[in-house]
Amino acid sequence: MITSLLTATAPPADGPTLNLDPWVWWVTIGIAALILTFDVIWIARKPHRPSTRELTIALSCYVGAAILFGIGMWYYAGGQLAGEYYAGWLTEYSLSVDNLFIFLLIMAKFGVPERYQQFALMIGIIIAIVLRGIFIWLGAAAINNFSWVFYLFGAFLIYTAIKLATEGEHDDEDYEQNKFMVAIQKRLPATDIWHGTKMFIRQNGKRLATPMFFVILALGTTDLLFALDSIPAIYGLTREPYIVLVANLFALMGLRQLYFLLGGLLQRLVYLSIGLAVLLAFIGVKLFLHALHENEVPFINGGEPVSVPDIPISVSLGAIVLILGVTTIASLLKTRRDARRESRMHIGDDR
Repeated sequence: MITSLLTATAPPADGPTLNLDPWVWWVTIGIAALILTFDVIWIARKPHRPSTRELTIALSCYVGAAILFGIGMWYYAGGQLAGEYYAGWLTEYSLSVDNLFIFLLIMAKFGVPERYQQFALMIGIIIAIVLRGIFIWLGAAAINNFSWVFYLFGAFLIYTAIKLATEGEHDDEDYEQNKFMVAIQKRLPATDIWHGTKMFIRQNGKRLATPMFFVILALGTTDLLFALDSIPAIYGLTREPYIVLVANLFALMGLRQLYFLLGGLLQRLVYLSIGLAVLLAFIGVKLFLHALHENEVPFINGGEPVSVPDIPISVSLGAIVLILGVTTIASLLKTRRDARRESRMHIGDDR
């Protein structure tokens, strides 16, 4: 039954499509599951804060594998689908970087010891992958059966972009536990003492949840909210569920390394929210245009229907790279300028 669901989710499209055998899906999911299982066992047996060398090697492997996958897709499936994959991967990766701000706040709020943070992140990421897998299937099924869903996705992305642009910079008060988390904490017997990477312990005949359980639950449910904009965003770039799945896998599987490696740099990306808002707004507009193009909504000009343009993936990929590049450079220049100004002020005060 699952096989039939996977094969039935590929929506029709005007351009090239992936006609994959079910075993390709299973092999992809199996490889990802093996890597994640190895990571969880290895981290659980030796909880520690990873070194910079360890992080760099692992992240280089993930990024290198993502790039090589795109090259392989270009060779076997053509430049159109390879461009869709790279655009989707970059978009998911950039949205994942923004998620790290909230992850940092969650770790601080629960007071997670550094040596246990890797394990919490790893389990949280696995939960995120499972939840996004469900969202990917639901999104593909909706697109396949209801073409008007593109209008809904586009409107939601533009709304999210406006909200993101007006929220301002992240601060220590950005994270508030959702109602689900509050309800679970009130009803579930728990202990405030950490017991390594264990999520439950038995004490005086009672089964108690440890702080690790609540941290992982917070990470998983928070990423579920992030998926509400990331999945519609990538479906604005490709209609291939397999590409959506792989792009999300590569983005999430390297998230743990980014958390530790870019912890300090994240505070310097002061324009990240604005950049992501522009990115989401661009994809939202692209979705609207694509919906008008697909549904042939009549625009009358002298009695003749006007063709609505559909933004090609080459333009989308170029726009994504440009938006992210300008955002990063502008953020780093501003933080450097602010640091110099602050340094001059301190020198003036000393005199």
